[in-house]
Amino acid sequence: MSLSDMKVYQDEIETTTIELLGQKVDDFVTATGGAFTIDVSGWKGDFSSTSFFNQIAGAIRDVDRYAANGAQSSTSLTQGEVGGVKVAGGFGPVLFEESQMTYLQLNPESAIMAISEGFANALLTKHINQGLAACVAAVENQAALVNDVSATAGLTQSVLNGSHAKFGDMSMMLSTDIMTGAAYHKLIEKGLANGERLFEAGNVTVQSVLGKRIVITDSPSLYVAGTPNKFKVLSLTSGGIIVDNTSDLITNLERSNGKERIETTWQADFTYGVRVKGYKWDEVNGGKSPTSAELATGTNWDLAMGDVKHTAGTIAIADADL
Repeated sequence: MSLSDMKVYQDEIETTTIELLGQKVDDFVTATGGAFTIDVSGWKGDFSSTSFFNQIAGAIRDVDRYAANGAQSSTSLTQGEVGGVKVAGGFGPVLFEESQMTYLQLNPESAIMAISEGFANALLTKHINQGLAACVAAVENQAALVNDVSATAGLTQSVLNGSHAKFGDMSMMLSTDIMTGAAYHKLIEKGLANGERLFEAGNVTVQSVLGKRIVITDSPSLYVAGTPNKFKVLSLTSGGIIVDNTSDLITNLERSNGKERIETTWQADFTYGVRVKGYKWDEVNGGKSPTSAELATGTNWDLAMGDVKHTAGTIAIADADL
């Protein structure tokens, strides 16, 4: 294999990875109905910030046309700010021996495809898990958005309804419930047992879960082991979670000598941004280039909106064993 062949294989790994990831992103975003968005927009620096005008509804008042015309205090027009943080990550190095491929009469492209598929899956999983962890932390840090019945009850449609009710007259904005597979089947099991059905004919049953789209993913932030074990179900609005795939992808394929057989390694560095609707990453407490643990710390996400109904969504917490 010539040196030029190595460059060709490196390009193929990067190109194939981008194609595979793009396909998987489209599938996932479609499944969430836009509640979880993976954007291709890039941004400079460590943080992303967007300003907005705060509400001035407090400026409305009654006027008595027959009273003395007294002084009236003014309402200041102020701005708030939402924003996310850029996160850095890496993949590999992944090691393989090209002589193994040729010994087995295999095309080296099979190794390229395996690495590409593995990287695409790992990167998308990382995006999903980090975005969900950040959102769970941010929402759970706001008591007004939490319906926690874990001390006494398991997951039911009533519990989900209690979570949705945290948005009051804007609960219809909550479009998607995200939960683990175990939580989903626990919910369905109870629905089948207690008659919460829309339609039944023969062996066909249509289950109603409060008219919301359900996305199932066994993300670590949606289950907490302990006493008791807990399910967490996020109910999200459109654009509740945004992960910016900043296209900052650096890859390197390297062949090395010095051992009995020649080895080849492939490694990647990448960055992505995490944003939660209605919140701002705390640049002082959270800092730059955060770890997974820091992203999943609620106090690192500051509420930016005056009304919690204008944020990412709500959360239900229930005993996983009841």
